[in-house]
Amino acid sequence: HPERFGKGAIEGVAGPESANNAGTMGAMVPLLTLGIPSNVAMALLLAALMIHGTPPGPLLIQNHPDLFWGILASMIVGNFLLLLLNLPLIGMWVKVLNVPYKVLFPLIIMFCLIGAYSVNLNVIDIVIMLFFGGLGYLMKKYEYDGAPLILAFVLGPMMETALRQSLIVSRGNFHIFIHRPYSLIALVIAAVFLTLPLIPILRKKREKLVESDRGG
Repeated sequence: HPERFGKGAIEGVAGPESANNAGTMGAMVPLLTLGIPSNVAMALLLAALMIHGTPPGPLLIQNHPDLFWGILASMIVGNFLLLLLNLPLIGMWVKVLNVPYKVLFPLIIMFCLIGAYSVNLNVIDIVIMLFFGGLGYLMKKYEYDGAPLILAFVLGPMMETALRQSLIVSRGNFHIFIHRPYSLIALVIAAVFLTLPLIPILRKKREKLVESDRGG
């Protein structure tokens, strides 16, 4: 119903928000069962679980059932609490959106500095936070996606561990990665997904070259 755009149709608000919540909950399934993060938020959660010595995966339910069921219970309880808090406080949340950016920005910086320093009571943590904050700003300014960087930090050590274990089993022979059909198929699929984003870029460059040749 395009005629209802911009007129406050509640269906247009409820639909995307329902899909957003469903996507968030669905992203927990591959993380908790397979240890594979599907987005940046799940990658951060994976890193937090690994720091505390509870890596997610098939053995999470068996080795740490209290943590697994606690996460599920917290999601259910959290949604009910959000409902109870948002209904009476919706007016206050709307007023928060009207806070000027020049007031909000210093407050955010202050809370970030306090949080970084309170972890270890070390000034180096503040320096690290400022460095990565500046890096994130530059990536945002020059339109670099931060999700692959975060996933690389989280999945990089896991990949190195798996690579080292495989080479130990094969006594340093890389043929182990293509010896079995399952691993070969996985490598081919990964190569295809790495190549697909390059196709539009090459196509645009080719179109520009064709247009420049025609113009010349």
